Formats: sequence, structure tokens, C-alpha cells
Amino acid sequence: MEAWVPLFDIFMNSPTPEIEASLWLQQCFNATTLSSSTTTPITASSFLSLLTKPCNLFVDDSSFSSPLTPKRIMFIETLPGMVQSRVLSFLALENERFNGKELSKLARSLLSESQGLDFWVKKAARDLLDRVSEPNHVNKWISGFSLESGEEVVGQEFESLPDWLKDMDAGNDPLLYWLPLSAADCGPRFYNDSLENDESLFSQVEENGENGLKEVGDEIEMDRVLNVPLEPEIENMAASLRDRVINLESSFKAVALGNEIRELCLDKGMDPFQVLCLIEPWKAEDEAASVLISHLSSGDEDELAWPSQVLCSIVLPKFLVLEEPASRLLLTSTIEYSKLHQRAAVHALLFPLVLRKEGINNPICDVITRILRECLHPAHVSAFCQTLLCGGEDERRFILLPCHEYLVSKELVWTDSLFNLLHNILNHNVHLTQDSVDRLVYHVRNIAERFSKSLKFGNFVLCLVTKCSSLLNSHKNVLTEAVECTNTLVTKSILLRITSL
Repeated sequence: MEAWVPLFDIFMNSPTPEIEASLWLQQCFNATTLSSSTTTPITASSFLSLLTKPCNLFVDDSSFSSPLTPKRIMFIETLPGMVQSRVLSFLALENERFNGKELSKLARSLLSESQGLDFWVKKAARDLLDRVSEPNHVNKWISGFSLESGEEVVGQEFESLPDWLKDMDAGNDPLLYWLPLSAADCGPRFYNDSLENDESLFSQVEENGENGLKEVGDEIEMDRVLNVPLEPEIENMAASLRDRVINLESSFKAVALGNEIRELCLDKGMDPFQVLCLIEPWKAEDEAASVLISHLSSGDEDELAWPSQVLCSIVLPKFLVLEEPASRLLLTSTIEYSKLHQRAAVHALLFPLVLRKEGINNPICDVITRILRECLHPAHVSAFCQTLLCGGEDERRFILLPCHEYLVSKELVWTDSLFNLLHNILNHNVHLTQDSVDRLVYHVRNIAERFSKSLKFGNFVLCLVTKCSSLLNSHKNVLTEAVECTNTLVTKSILLRITSL
């Protein structure tokens, strides 16, 4: 185990763990090859064996006769969630070094324990499983053939089709030009124009316990949920709470009101989303709202549904319409709540704010920057940026009340404040992934003329070229053309930086 301590130290403390871990392992592999005297050789298989090594975890089952029950888990599950996600990201990046079946087994084993699995660990495990899935390996195998080498393949056996494909070769309508299979052989489900009208394939409802969350990107029929009539008693209670929210004056009353709202939403078996829409807690004054947030915790820090509803019903509506700096008290309370509920902060606060329909302004930029810096690890900020820039609508899901949907868009709206936000993220030592950088370059090229005189746009591009220089070698020409369209104080500096890539 001692031999692996430096590697886990990299995963724990390095700002670029994947790159440093790859270099460390390569050095150890080379040393192991040259020297056969090592008692515990460091190899790819030995690293996987260590991660999957079974360990006993003693769990309190609250039984009088046997208070501690051993539970068999893998060694990787004993590591902190941040380290687990970094290890899995590294395995996905360097998957060709390892046994694909073992990586798949590791990822599936972790996902089978998804009930108590950290969000970022689950995402990294899914990414790893996607990387080592069978279609990816088939595509790599196909692309591995050198079709332009000019070398003649000698032998009729290689060029001939297998017996089971010879009959298919006569087909007039092959599905894939390099594989003589007709569309009919793949079944009507995969080759049917009527699929476009098959609503059952494209409407997905994600159950979040007993809570009706509105997740934009999923086809969730919230109208159906909100139109279900509440009992008259519940409606009267909600109306009474709404009046008290509007007239709330003291912090002491806010504590009592918060307890009553939580009891009505969680303990009465009602749909919290429907109840919160009736109560309208976002109309409370900032001071009272900050107290409400702190007293609406359900006591389960790993829960997503209720914390998301608290943030999107109290804080998000206030921040979406900010035109002046946010209240210090409200922002402080929001940050403290977001530290405890990071997943909820991402889906119910960060995504909706960044995707504001009118684009973010300076006050909203300051709010997002504080939450990113004080509540999320830089690796999680990088994952957030990757989802924001590269993810589809299914991945870039956010949670909000239906009455506030008109304030949020599904696409980024580029403004000077958004450039300032990206500049702040890069200066916070957040290491973006290659695909995130590729998308940023794509957007820079498309909007360079529109923001040709924007100094904030220029500062962002200069920061991008400086911080991500190792990922921009293939984009020199595109960046040069884009920057030459601008005319700011930093244009020449950017061009010099690009020349030195």
C-alpha cells in the first residue's frame, strides 16, 4: 500500500490530477520494467486490484444483539468522494492502459450502490462506463485500419466476406455502407420514420421521491401536477402562510414561519412544489428570506429534492431579477446553505442563473462567482462548465418553479458579464477539459465581430489563451482570425500569446 501513497497524494492535492497521475504511473511502469527486484510491482492490473480490493465496513444496524454488522465494500469506496471522482476520471482518460472488462466491472459495481453515492462519483462512474462500452471499442477497432497507407493486403482470405454475410451482400439497401446488413435485419424499431412521432421515447419523467420537480430538459407534465386540486384545508393554510410571508417583519416570526412551511410541505404528504407555488415565499423581504432558508433544512444533507425546492422558491426568483448588488445577508445565507447542498445549488441556482433569458448582468455575475468559489471544489466547477458548454438539454437540467420559466433560456446568452464570469472561473485555478475549451473557441470565433470593441471579451480571450495554452495548439489559426476582428487594448497581447502557442 505504501507504494501507492504518492499517487493518491496526487489525486488528493494536485490541480491537474489526471495528467500528473499519468506521468507518475508511466515512470513507475518504466522502473518496474527495468528492475525486477521490486516486491510489489506497480502495474495497471495491480492498481485496479487495489481499487477493487474488498474491505469490511462495520455498520450500526441498531440491533440490540449485534450492533455492528460488517459490510463488504471495495477499497475505492473508502476514499473521499472527491478522490473517487478523480480516480474514475483518470481511469476514463487512460482507459487503454487498463483491462476494459475490469474497468466496466468497477464502474458497474459503484453504480449498483447509487443510493448513497456522491453525485460527482456517480457521474464519473457513468463516464467511465461509457468510455469502455462495446460500441466505443468497435469504433476504435474500425478506425484503426489504415486505409490510406497504400499497402496492398496480400491474401484473398482477408478481403472476402464471412459466410454468414455473403447472402446479405446482395442487398440493395444496406444500412451501413461498410457492413452489408439491410435495414430490415435491424428490426423496425431502429429504422422507422414513425419514431419521430413516438412520444413515449422522448417524454421522460424522473421521479424525485414524492416531490414534483420541474426539470427543464425533461418532458415533465407539471401542469398536470399543479392542476390537481388540494384539499380546502391545505389551500387555506397555504393562503394564510402566503399572507404572513408578504407581511413578515421580524426574524423571530420568520423562524416560526419556516417551521410551518416545512411541516406543511413534508409532513402533511402534500406535493411541496404545489404548496410552495401557493405560498410564494420569494416575496419575503431579504432579511426574512435569509432566516427562512436556514430554517427550512430537512436535516438530510445528501437530499436533492427538498433543498432544490427551497433554493428555487426563495432565493432563485430574487437573484434572477437582480439589478443591484445582492443583499449581503441573503447572499451569505445562500452560500452557507449551498455548502451543505451542493447538488441542489448546481441544479436549482447556478444553471438557471447562468442561463437567464436576458443574459447575466454584473450583480448576478458576482453572485454566481461567490457560490462557485466558496461552495464548490475547482474540479466540480470544471465539471459544471463542461456540462454547461458541452452537455445537451438532458444533462443541463435545472430546477425551477413553472411560474418563473419565462425568465430562463435553454441556451447561453453572451454578455460582457458572462465573459467576466468565465474570466473569474479561469483565474480561480479551474482546469477546463479539452471539450470545454473547444466549445469556448467555437463561441469566440462566432461572436468576435459582435464584441469586437468589448474589453471584457478581450480580457476573457487573453485569460483563456494564457490559462489553457496547452489545449489550444490545434486552434491557433481560428483564434488568430477571431482576434484580428477585434480592436481593444489587449488585441496585440492576445495575438502575441497565440503566436507563442
